[in-house]
Amino acid sequence: MHPVREIAVPGFRGGAVWCGIKKNRKTDLAIVLSDRPCTSDVLFTRNRVVAAPIEWGRGLRSRSALRGVIANSGNANACTGRKGLAAVRKISAEACGKLGLPDESLLVSSTGVIGVPLPEGKILAAIPRLRASLSSEGIQRAGKAILTTDAYPKRAMRKVRVRGGTVTLGGIAKGAGMIAPSMGTMLAYVFTDAAVRSSDLRKAFRGAVARSFHRIVVDGDMSTNDTTAIFANGACGLPSLEGKDLADFAEALHELLLDLALMIVRDGEGATRVVRISITGARSDRAAEAAARAVATSLLVKTAVFGADPNWGRVIAAVGRSGIDMDPARAELSFAGEKVMRRGMVIDRQAERRAAPKIRKEAYGIDVALGLGKGSYFVYFSDLGHGYIRINAGYRT
Repeated sequence: MHPVREIAVPGFRGGAVWCGIKKNRKTDLAIVLSDRPCTSDVLFTRNRVVAAPIEWGRGLRSRSALRGVIANSGNANACTGRKGLAAVRKISAEACGKLGLPDESLLVSSTGVIGVPLPEGKILAAIPRLRASLSSEGIQRAGKAILTTDAYPKRAMRKVRVRGGTVTLGGIAKGAGMIAPSMGTMLAYVFTDAAVRSSDLRKAFRGAVARSFHRIVVDGDMSTNDTTAIFANGACGLPSLEGKDLADFAEALHELLLDLALMIVRDGEGATRVVRISITGARSDRAAEAAARAVATSLLVKTAVFGADPNWGRVIAAVGRSGIDMDPARAELSFAGEKVMRRGMVIDRQAERRAAPKIRKEAYGIDVALGLGKGSYFVYFSDLGHGYIRINAGYRT
């Protein structure tokens, strides 16, 4: 899935400016704001080490009624102590005051280098210009301003037919490295003009995240700053969604988040391929997940994918070290639909040769059937090559 060119959601405006954090003078301060009250929901990283915006955000009482987000790139405001937390409070108060919003009605996010004090003075001074940049066409500009090592912006749109009309969903995201289970160095925001009850929005959003952002791996490292949020302002003018309309909305939300998630994996720093690792026949879904994540984070598997090598031995070895119950004599393994290993560890060299050209493509699947139960799980992951080392070896320098 490639990014859409424009994002426009009724009742939302976006904007971006350069405030001086990035040395290359690219925009580094973004805002997206609803013109009316919203229902909202937010999910943060599960890392025990969290950035100041995450610590502050977890304490917000207004997480279900946020009006939008202000985010900076180029500085993560992570591991910055009390000064970092104080900076978040100042930014929140100043932005809400200048925009005429109730206190703490904007989510605050940061992304970038860890351990560097946030120059909040530059952000505070830029808020009037940020307010002036707001427009109904500005959401995509906000999406560009949150990028760090990304090769391209991530944005997606959906429209859903419901009784009485149409509702719109638009999403922006950033992320290319530090992507692992429980999201990654990822910021992702969804804006919709649908009217959705808070409890329904929370259920739909968290279910969609579980099937998208929580199923991607680039490098196995979990970030300090992961944030994903949804804002629903009801500007469509229709009643709150329910029944089939709500189910259709939830499915469109899942599709949109999966679009964004796959863009992140495709943009994995230096990545050339995306693979879907599927484990079936495990004792339980939890066991299947453990096996899938072992494969998706294996450096040997990821480098084999980079080299277009159908190295089934690395895959089955990763499953074996995952700690789950398995019997190698019952396992089967396929690359891009070609069964290269059958039960009893019987290897099909002809299938390997057939698979070889298929795994040179940008995307394909690896399937492992364990033959022990009904548990299943899948994860999307990228390969690992020279580009990742080049980008991350000199990230701070």
